[in-house]
Amino acid sequence: MWADHDLPTYFERLGIPGIIDVHVHFMEPGILQKVWAYFDSAGPLLGREWPIWYRTSDAERVAVLRELGVKGFSALSYAHRPGIAPVMNDWNRGFAELYPDSLWSGTFFPEADAARYVPALIEDGVEVFKAHMQVGNFAADDPLLDPVWGELESAGVPLVLHAGSGPAPGEHTGPASVRRVLERWPDLRLIIAHLGMPEYVEFMDLAREFAQVRLDTTMTFVDFFSAAELLEIPVEPLIELQDKILFGSDFPNIPYPFAHQVEGLARLNLGDDWMRAVLWENPAALFPRLVR
Repeated sequence: MWADHDLPTYFERLGIPGIIDVHVHFMEPGILQKVWAYFDSAGPLLGREWPIWYRTSDAERVAVLRELGVKGFSALSYAHRPGIAPVMNDWNRGFAELYPDSLWSGTFFPEADAARYVPALIEDGVEVFKAHMQVGNFAADDPLLDPVWGELESAGVPLVLHAGSGPAPGEHTGPASVRRVLERWPDLRLIIAHLGMPEYVEFMDLAREFAQVRLDTTMTFVDFFSAAELLEIPVEPLIELQDKILFGSDFPNIPYPFAHQVEGLARLNLGDDWMRAVLWENPAALFPRLVR
């Protein structure tokens, strides 16, 4: 398994300055502690030990990312119930001010007030949103989200969306409600987390059909999951969709070294051009502020 200190040399060999990670979590500390407690419990969605590899302070984790060669990263929170998104968004605003190499990240929940706070965040300059259909137990086409989708499409602000049914299916997970949303707002800049795990084929189809749909690599092709758990990820479409694949890690909530996610992608042997695109060129094109 690759070690984290191997990464800068690898990036130098590829001829890229580092990587941009679109799937990193920084959250209000009390909420993050609850997330970590869930992973510690090996709860029913996990069914296994899940040691958090990077359980340190915000400042220490930012320093780790920089040492790894991560030149830009998201700071994703995800609202799990009504009324919590504004608290998360206020904290993330402050985090973005402290760390300019982070993307100012926001979240929302299907609630009437989202029609107010989402456009307000966009007007203030938020750079990416995160929503989690499994944890929040909502469908993408919940009517309360109609004004949110309209605002996101109009402003072109990307959204990292956990819509797939992994690690365990939810009442509303899967591609069906996402497709219905895209049929109404076809220019939404969706980044489907985890390549849509395990509905890889269906979400790759959405990326083919809709110009602004992308997928991130988070926790795919890693040894933590068995082949039976991951199901077989079709690799050929990753070549066809090269320009739509973005690197994601799930840092810090991962049970292995950060470098292993990069290693897992490198083991696909899709070529240096593919790795350069996924690790640097594609996210840099989507978030150009990070490379100015």
